[in-house]
Amino acid sequence: MLGRREAQTSIFDSDQRYLGHVGEKTFFGYLARHRHELFRDDDFADLYRTDWGRPSVAPSLLCTALVLQHYDGCSDQEAAESAAYDQRWKVALGTGETERPFAKSTLQLFRAQLIVHEKARAIFEASLAAARRVGRLKSEGRMRAALDTTNILGRGAVRDTYNLIADGIVSLSRLLAKATGKPLAEWMEEHDLEPYLGSSLKGVAEIDWSNASEKEELLGALVTDAKRVLELGGHMRAQYEAGSPEEERLLRASEILRQVLLQDVEPSHSGDRMRKQVHLGTSGERIVSVHDSEMRHGRKSASTRFDGHKAAVVADVESQLITAVDVMAGSAKDQEGSLELIQQAEATTGLKVDTALADCAYGSADNRIAFAAAGVELLAKVPRRTNGEFFNKEDFVIDLEKMDCRCPAGQHTTKLVKAGSKTSAFQFSATVCNACPLRPECFKGKDKSQGRRISLHPHEALLQAAREWQRGPEFDDFRKQRQVVEHRLARLVQLGIRQARYFGRRKTLFQVLMAAAIANLTLIASSTDGPSQFAGPSWSRRALTTMLTGVHGFWRRLQAAIWSSPRLLPASQRNSPVPTFAHGLLP
Repeated sequence: MLGRREAQTSIFDSDQRYLGHVGEKTFFGYLARHRHELFRDDDFADLYRTDWGRPSVAPSLLCTALVLQHYDGCSDQEAAESAAYDQRWKVALGTGETERPFAKSTLQLFRAQLIVHEKARAIFEASLAAARRVGRLKSEGRMRAALDTTNILGRGAVRDTYNLIADGIVSLSRLLAKATGKPLAEWMEEHDLEPYLGSSLKGVAEIDWSNASEKEELLGALVTDAKRVLELGGHMRAQYEAGSPEEERLLRASEILRQVLLQDVEPSHSGDRMRKQVHLGTSGERIVSVHDSEMRHGRKSASTRFDGHKAAVVADVESQLITAVDVMAGSAKDQEGSLELIQQAEATTGLKVDTALADCAYGSADNRIAFAAAGVELLAKVPRRTNGEFFNKEDFVIDLEKMDCRCPAGQHTTKLVKAGSKTSAFQFSATVCNACPLRPECFKGKDKSQGRRISLHPHEALLQAAREWQRGPEFDDFRKQRQVVEHRLARLVQLGIRQARYFGRRKTLFQVLMAAAIANLTLIASSTDGPSQFAGPSWSRRALTTMLTGVHGFWRRLQAAIWSSPRLLPASQRNSPVPTFAHGLLP
């Protein structure tokens, strides 16, 4: 049953007694004053039963606790202990001095409910609502947004092919052992799989790793055992009810093991026998960890490689608030889902995005067309093509009106040839190119029967306009404004999103949402002039002190007025040192 907190608190609660000591302008003080505005119990009523059960810990208190947990970067157990013993947490939560407001399991269950019922964005959206209340985020009009991504290191252990298959065997075997009611070690021993129980299969395999034949034999044995466990899993599945949680877990573990075999193992024709070998090359969709099957190999740049996910962020240029976040596969291109992310920012703020600022990873022609169709102007550098040590396409001047192309040596051509099913290209004369002194710097090749060819993009005019904008004076303003999202990403990294706290992309998204909410709230708290007179609907300590001081002053003034005008008193009391009706009231 839903538990609720009364907005009217006691003067003996920590936020009334120790707010001045903790600091009214700290983040803890901000939460103490505004937690009732940020989180309301009724907003989470659909997570609880209404007809029976004892009252739960109030969800508004648990939301505040989750914010504090990600702000301090502590574990669930540490969060429960801080709520019980840390004076700053008690002030922010508004709990009693000796109160223990929740247990570790309570916080874990509440977070799971938020994720399962897709309420994880509620805390993040509360931060935007708070910004709107104080005028940090405008309530109507248009918004200029900047977007970018950063990498997140996955929680799962990244393994090579041998250990990855072994992990898949153990993961599926664990479910099969549980179904039979046996310990994992006993079940695996019965099926001759005990070598896989170690921390590393390669560490216990007694083979010569420089011998290709022995490595192939070990890989073949691994594949054989994996297929045998998959077959056992198929028999077990027949005993489960269709659609049951047990069947879903079994299917997922089996699918991961099958995918690992398909992506990492290929046949090897060695001698007269068919053997197995590790697949050469790496796919962007390769599973790198059985424990977190959604992790992927990714690259943020040519020099930055990582294993995990990507966090995509949209920030409002004017207010510097984070307005939308998402978590993508680590192998995904930055521009994937970028328009949907902008539309998410419009939905959370109620503002129409008229201009989106991004880097060259978003600047493809297809992405520009998609943004234009949605009524959003995309400002981004055009990705520069690399041609090694030779002249790039950007070194040539293309006039689309005259359909003319001029090379760095000043030579012109108007000849167009087909360069594909949908593209064409300017073709320079072989005679002109062979006689040109810049030919060694233009293109390579011993074949002198053809000159340099410059391909035309199907949307060449659109890309030319973008390149022209890059050379204009507005580009400097663009770079300065786009730094807003880079600063916000730096703040999220400071709040711990570089390393995933949880397994899976869905839970990692919850972590990023919490960090974004804290980034917004700390920005709002730092820009606030000072505490309001009321801590939400309840009286603050300052307001209560002001009220009592006023009452005390009133009685002092009344006493002075009575004694200065004895005629106001009855005749029987004019000689009395203190009027009868004032006994017990005057200090």
